Amino acid sequence: MSQTTAELSDEQVEHFLDKGYVVLEGCFDAERARPVVERAWQRLGVDPDDPSTWTRPRVHLPSEQHVDAAEFAPRAYRAACQLLGGEERVRTPWHWSDGIIANLGVGADRPFEEPSAAVPGWHKDGDFFRHFLDSPEQGLLTIVLWTDVHSRGGGTFVATDSVGVVARFLAEHPEGVLPDDLQQTKLIRQCREFTELTGKQGDVVLLHPFVLHATSQNVLRAQRLITNPPLSLREPMDFGRSDPSPVERAVLRGLGVDRLDFRPTAPREDVVPERLLAHREGRAVSR
Repeated sequence: MSQTTAELSDEQVEHFLDKGYVVLEGCFDAERARPVVERAWQRLGVDPDDPSTWTRPRVHLPSEQHVDAAEFAPRAYRAACQLLGGEERVRTPWHWSDGIIANLGVGADRPFEEPSAAVPGWHKDGDFFRHFLDSPEQGLLTIVLWTDVHSRGGGTFVATDSVGVVARFLAEHPEGVLPDDLQQTKLIRQCREFTELTGKQGDVVLLHPFVLHATSQNVLRAQRLITNPPLSLREPMDFGRSDPSPVERAVLRGLGVDRLDFRPTAPREDVVPERLLAHREGRAVSR
């Protein structure tokens, strides 16, 4: 692995292998975030300081502008490349868009429910492709915090023991799985460990693509703006290589094997979700 990707310590890599995610603090500052945040509030059409104007609890804005993560947040870029086995395995440039996901009061009308399998909405990301064990479309998931994210203020719930659960499911389905089958997934019933991801503006969370997660309530009605740009691989994951990446190692650990010769039994295919159709028309998606 090249020196340009050696950002994470051994302890951080082990945390990623064990829990499915790692948090990098302070990857960009408030000045760099300000243009994206101010424009997001304008596009949302609300007053950020007046919650009475927040009439839509959750809005996913379409992407209009992009930054190159390697320049905007080089530490996050280097760490992501490290988790994927080196920059040469990554599809670049890694564009971060302004497709802000605003949680401005989801579930604010009921008491906060702690993260558990009983919470609705658990899913595996990736609504735009058929999922295989080795899918390259999402080498990593990302949560970019454009505002502070407080506990009970809309932080993402993650199942920290879900990588193995999802890996075993996909290994049992070499024909692939359509994204609809991974929404509101019953796989969450096999998970026992859960946490709420919070942080400060400028923090970046890198997650294994097999981590099940869910939107949480924002009972504080706090400002919560994030994006979740995935990072793709140039080629499918390879579980038989001599130097597997941490992402590949996590899959092997979840399967309880040292190596695996995986071959899809059906063609890879793209899927066009309703979200993308709406965004192509310049429409925000509200829920």
